[in-house]
Amino acid sequence: MDPKIVPSTLPADFANLGRDCQALERAGADRLQWDVMDGTYVPNLTFGPDVIAACRQVCELPFEVHVMADRPEDLLERYVKEAGCEVVICHPETLAMPHRTYQQIKDWDAKVGVALSPATPLAHVEDVMDLIDMILIMTVNPGFGGQSYLTSMEPKITRARLMIEASGRDIDLEVDGGIGPDTIAGAAAAGADVFISGSALWRYPSFAEGIDDLRERARAATAGGVDSAS
Repeated sequence: MDPKIVPSTLPADFANLGRDCQALERAGADRLQWDVMDGTYVPNLTFGPDVIAACRQVCELPFEVHVMADRPEDLLERYVKEAGCEVVICHPETLAMPHRTYQQIKDWDAKVGVALSPATPLAHVEDVMDLIDMILIMTVNPGFGGQSYLTSMEPKITRARLMIEASGRDIDLEVDGGIGPDTIAGAAAAGADVFISGSALWRYPSFAEGIDDLRERARAATAGGVDSAS
């Protein structure tokens, strides 16, 4: 699978979100990620479904919503049906009934992602592989953009890749946190195939140059396959 580059909208100009979404679409992004934070589960506050819905009107890229919030079930249907998010990513420890919530997301014709923070074990996905479309390995602790990539998460990425391969299912393996030109190769070599980039992408001269560079670095890192001994 060719690596997918998914910009986070967290570093965008909040006064011109629609404009930045359109610019990222023109630059070749595969989809956009919306980092929803509630100020409780994580100490930051960002987007609600109405803001994302407004941007949905001016951008045709697929949207994924990464919900970092307590009681996410209260708003998930709105992110799908009103805001137009095709992928819904939750942290399993925030869900009262993860299995039921994943099935509900499927019933809304959206894809299910499970986000695992650095200290959250892979055991949270073992018994729901039949319901999920993506595993997201956090390579920072959730809550803020601009954090440093945790190299210590690379063995966890590889274990997740091996788990996916053993399942025989078509499940994406996404990484999020500190992904940039100096770190994407390590995440790709460990087994990731979808890469969230936030602050690092905004530091390139243009979005197109950044997306192309990151994709090529990930592609080069996986030319020899994943090292299962990582």
